[in-house]
Amino acid sequence: MDDLTNRQTDVLRALIREYTESGLAVGSEILEKKYKLGVSPATIRSEMVELAKKGYIKKDYFSSGRIPSAKGFRFYIKHLMKEKDLSTGEEVAYKNGIWDERADDQKMLSHATKVLAQKTGLLSIAVTSTGEVYYAGVGNLLSIPEFFNLDVSRALFKKLDELQYWGKILSKVQSDQDDVYIMLGEDDFSDPVYETCASILGDINTDKMKGFIGVLGPKRMYYESVAPQVKYFAHLIESIINEKG
Repeated sequence: MDDLTNRQTDVLRALIREYTESGLAVGSEILEKKYKLGVSPATIRSEMVELAKKGYIKKDYFSSGRIPSAKGFRFYIKHLMKEKDLSTGEEVAYKNGIWDERADDQKMLSHATKVLAQKTGLLSIAVTSTGEVYYAGVGNLLSIPEFFNLDVSRALFKKLDELQYWGKILSKVQSDQDDVYIMLGEDDFSDPVYETCASILGDINTDKMKGFIGVLGPKRMYYESVAPQVKYFAHLIESIINEKG
């Protein structure tokens, strides 16, 4: 796949899993001990050097370990991760969570962000083409280490009220061909302060409403479980709006 060997792919997969779980820069020893890659730490180190040269991982500023880059995460999301199917119970919980508000689109979106924030443990946001922005779950982020950094938290919370910014993001979401639009760190937020951040956004596209709903959180979020939740919820909101006509 792409320019990676099978061994490099295995190392990258293991490194991303470890980083997602721990939030710490990853060394070759932990990968060798924990992920049964079948090669020595020295070989893993050699492959990590190659992955760094190719831009899939990078050196952490505060340790000798490595962390995934945006390119590495994108490769993982596109080629390696297996999305987790929502259970029937999860689908029912999402539907029940907004069903009573379905008569009023604004109330439904406002309530939907609360439901999605509760289910994912992240910050949820919904934006419409008419300039409405709803969000919930600010407190969720404050319990995540990446957001202990006051500069990051302050910048992100300020960004929530910038309608023009989210209007630009909405244009990108609507022009994207994938089921969800994923933003990863500085590459997509266009500001170094957001390097540790990521967002998964699901398009809402009906005759009556155009917008998106999704989550903001750390770049090391569990994409395999969060992405399908965002995707399902966006499609659910679409179907409710379409059924109303």
